[in-house]
Amino acid sequence: MVFTLIITVILILVFCRLLVVFSDKIKFFTTGNDSGFRFAECIVLWKLAKMTGLEEPTALFVSVPTLNRAISYLLTEARRRGYENSPKIQNLLTKLYKFRTKINIDHENKCGLESTRYLDKGQRLRIIFPGHKGVFSSEILNNSHEIIVKLPVQNGIATVLSEEWINHEISVYLWRKGDASYVFDTKVASAGVFNGQTALFLFQTNELLRAQKRRSVRCECNLNASMYFIKQPVADFNLVETEPGYRVVLEDISEDGAMIRVGGKGIANAQIKLQFMINEVLILMYGIVRAVEYNGEINQSRLHFECIHLDTGMRNAILSFVYNVLPQDKKDIFDALSATEDEQSKDESLSDENEQEVAELEPVETENETEDSESQSSDIRFDKSLESLDKLAKIDVN
Repeated sequence: MVFTLIITVILILVFCRLLVVFSDKIKFFTTGNDSGFRFAECIVLWKLAKMTGLEEPTALFVSVPTLNRAISYLLTEARRRGYENSPKIQNLLTKLYKFRTKINIDHENKCGLESTRYLDKGQRLRIIFPGHKGVFSSEILNNSHEIIVKLPVQNGIATVLSEEWINHEISVYLWRKGDASYVFDTKVASAGVFNGQTALFLFQTNELLRAQKRRSVRCECNLNASMYFIKQPVADFNLVETEPGYRVVLEDISEDGAMIRVGGKGIANAQIKLQFMINEVLILMYGIVRAVEYNGEINQSRLHFECIHLDTGMRNAILSFVYNVLPQDKKDIFDALSATEDEQSKDESLSDENEQEVAELEPVETENETEDSESQSSDIRFDKSLESLDKLAKIDVN
């Protein structure tokens, strides 16, 4: 009885040990089976993952870039060893290409990026490091078990040493070609050297959010202004009013509008003009009152004003005023979103549009942006050599 119990305990311990030792392999074969591959095919894919030095073999079943690299490596080695036209190798390649198409289509049908594992080598990043002023620039050097990125810099200079990043939470902003802008929070696992470059190693995450378009940032203020109702089409947007208008106070302001406090009951949808000074610059804003908040007790209204027309120089004066009073964390977010939008504009090669003269004061409609659906894959050199393509070519995958 005691002997039987001892044997049972030993077997349980051995079984648990085997589970630990082969957990990665078990997970790989289970994922492969769920993805539609037979056991013999999973054996081939496991060998391929190990031959190409993948730290996370299951990435073959979820990542198009990873699968591209594996296929590229297999082709290179097969050609070098003379097995390129082997029926077994060709059959395997056919299955791999078919599976690559499947996961690519499946991924495109999903609502955006679901994991940082899908990010490609060369992806440009904007990083916010809490406690440090400004936005850092970086790019992905490799993406496997961890995201390996270049040591982030500001204006081309590494203002923070690699060791100072370790174990800190960071926010990462990016524009993904043909998709959208994203933001995610992660932690710096370690720092080191990758392919001769100083690098940071970031934890992967599935918590990604589509970054909202950069909105105009408003700041609180207390500016006196004159308000004029517009009843006729505007012929001259640079006309300075000399007659007194309604005296109002601007409680907050942005390049796109303002919050106006005025005596009496405001009128929604009224077209108005604001005239005021900011840092010795005369500002003329034309637009529409989108909403009204009326307080009968004090007989005052707060008008939600949307700006439709603003001269470029005046816009810059407002942006300078707003930016100088923004808290640092909001400045960083604003800059990061601006950078990703600039990359999107370059990526889509948007042609410059000639400004059209405004005949009448009407709300500006936002055009849908066209996206380049063309994706890119990056080649990668693997340090580990192929162990035995001979064996791989002989495995029956039919």
